Amino acid sequence: MSNPEQPAYPEQQPAQQQPAQPQYDVQQPAQPQYGAQQPYGTQQPYGTQPQYGAQPYGTQPGSPYPYAYAPEPRTNVLAIISLVSAFFVSLAAVITGHIALAQIKRTGENGRGLALAGLIIGYVGIAAGVLFVIIWFTLFFSLMGHSMSTSGISS
Repeated sequence: MSNPEQPAYPEQQPAQQQPAQPQYDVQQPAQPQYGAQQPYGTQQPYGTQPQYGAQPYGTQPGSPYPYAYAPEPRTNVLAIISLVSAFFVSLAAVITGHIALAQIKRTGENGRGLALAGLIIGYVGIAAGVLFVIIWFTLFFSLMGHSMSTSGISS
């Protein structure tokens, strides 16, 4: 039945233990000395070209500049002239503003807002000038008529 040399209950296995972690030679990274070579490769001094075949960080292959963007469309020169001349010669602002809008529509340049601002300010300036002339002539002729009637000169 039972063997006297064997215990009645088998020996219990000890609780599951974690396998021993391998020991690595862990060293803290040394702080680089001033002027010493950088640990992550050599860094090029400012303004030097990278070695042949090496692409600097942030560049596309075949691109001489990092992250090159497409240039923005130019601003129409007549639109700028229209806005500037609106404060001095309103008629020139209106003329150059209309020409600028036609060029912007045809070429796709920037400056539509500048041309519109030059046109609006130019037309307001022309209207103010015409209103000033009308008021000035009205006052001039009314004063002339009043002074002629009071001076005793009769026609």
